[in-house]
Amino acid sequence: MPELPEVETVRRGLQPHLEGRRIARLVLNRDGLRWKFPPDLVQVATGATVTGLRRRSKYVLLDLDREASILIHLGMSGRMLIEGAGVGDFHRDPAILPRHDHVVFETDEGTRITMNDARRFGMVDLIRGSSPLLDVLGPEPLGDEFTGATLAAAFEGRRAPVKAALLDQGVVAGLGNIYVSESLHRAGIDPRRAAGRIGRARLDALAGHIKDVLTEAIAAGGSSLRDHRQATGELGYFQHSFRVYDREGAPCPRPGCDGHVQRIVQSGRSSFWCPRCQR
Repeated sequence: MPELPEVETVRRGLQPHLEGRRIARLVLNRDGLRWKFPPDLVQVATGATVTGLRRRSKYVLLDLDREASILIHLGMSGRMLIEGAGVGDFHRDPAILPRHDHVVFETDEGTRITMNDARRFGMVDLIRGSSPLLDVLGPEPLGDEFTGATLAAAFEGRRAPVKAALLDQGVVAGLGNIYVSESLHRAGIDPRRAAGRIGRARLDALAGHIKDVLTEAIAAGGSSLRDHRQATGELGYFQHSFRVYDREGAPCPRPGCDGHVQRIVQSGRSSFWCPRCQR
């Protein structure tokens, strides 16, 4: 599942080709993905100008000049493909099959933005004002409002492991399995430790490490483990910088630590960590 860096990378790739452009045509090649498309989606989108592109947690939002926004979630295998003379020469990977092209935006510039989703776990929705999908989300981890104090307030009295607490989108928006594992390793915190039993100084450090990991991952175009590609079709490469994620048995990369990366399962998900230096 794409996490914050992958979604932010896609947003940045789409922005030059959608922001300020008019949607000349919207084509829906099926009646829905994870759930049905809104019945008025085509009517509202056609002829509308995209006034801005935002990211909230793991969602991309296309703000329209009609007091509405198109909300996109990539699911497990969703990709946004850019084609057309207005964006230069983009060559479609032959492995990306056209039969999975489910949503196609055509702009007034002649650019085609296609949502291709083989597994159909993605979604496209139309929102006006608030949305129950967004209202429950916690702060953005790259925002100024996300600090150690934020984590301390959210973790107070919680017995759940800190790994699970950080995956709670109501605590902090956009984090997933990869970047939580990486951040906890940098902070030297055992993923099994009860969230409510972590001191303030360590939470201050953890908040900083989360920001650093996400910033570095965005700069690298995200992590391409299976399906993620940037909007240009390129793969992300942050996976080459993983310190612990998917490195079971490897020596711990922390200077001076002679431990090895181990894998445990928490709530059905793999956690990678070093028992020697994460406490």
